[in-house]
Amino acid sequence: MKFKTTPYHSDLLKDQERLAGFYNAICEYSSNKGLAYDLGCGSGILSYFLSSFFDEIISLEIDVKTAQCAKENLANFSNIQVVNSDVLEYDFEKKADLIVCEMMDTALIDEEQIPVLNHARKFLKKTGEIIPKGIINTVELVNLERDYVHWDEEGVHYELFSDAKVYSKLDFLEDINPNFEEIISVKANRDGMVNGLKITTFTKLNDDIICGPTPMLNPPLLVPLDNRSVKSNDLIIVKLKYIMGKGIESIKAEYL
Repeated sequence: MKFKTTPYHSDLLKDQERLAGFYNAICEYSSNKGLAYDLGCGSGILSYFLSSFFDEIISLEIDVKTAQCAKENLANFSNIQVVNSDVLEYDFEKKADLIVCEMMDTALIDEEQIPVLNHARKFLKKTGEIIPKGIINTVELVNLERDYVHWDEEGVHYELFSDAKVYSKLDFLEDINPNFEEIISVKANRDGMVNGLKITTFTKLNDDIICGPTPMLNPPLLVPLDNRSVKSNDLIIVKLKYIMGKGIESIKAEYL
């Protein structure tokens, strides 16, 4: 099946690693298969994956043009209903066996996945599941060329000054406070000048499948700090704050 994409979602089809991970997680889902919600369905490719397994799929997409694209892509599937709606305003009439929510980004800061899941989780059956299951966030000390928050993408240069340290894990079946604040200690592994943090998110699709950042989706975030000279084995303590769903403007990081 050939999928039509909008410009906003055109990179999704190029991201074969991420798509393969979601496809395998959907294939391995082994519980009840009556109703699935696909939240933020984009062009509809995950709804297409779900169509072979579920009696009914309700696919929600807030963007008008993208929702129309999904309707065209999925027009031949009688078990899929595409709805142009904000999840937070949609009238959920039925409880689902599975919720799929692919609105992933680094640490869930820029996308509204946590507000969406905190709302939609009320319409998941007690035995229901969510794909992905959650995320794992790691942080590293870095020396940055840029003094503002930015993504790790082509043309961006930095030096690493520590190993990666897990600083938070989120389980999407639990209610999650979008206001994140944590004091994090990271040990430098060489001498030099540190002036930032690298935040990387790994997506836990199910108990067996973990997907890292891919070329097209949720690249790591680079967050500036003041310049600080460090030596190998120095313990650097940082307070990191952000609001999930409120954008990178909400990020605050400082030494303690």
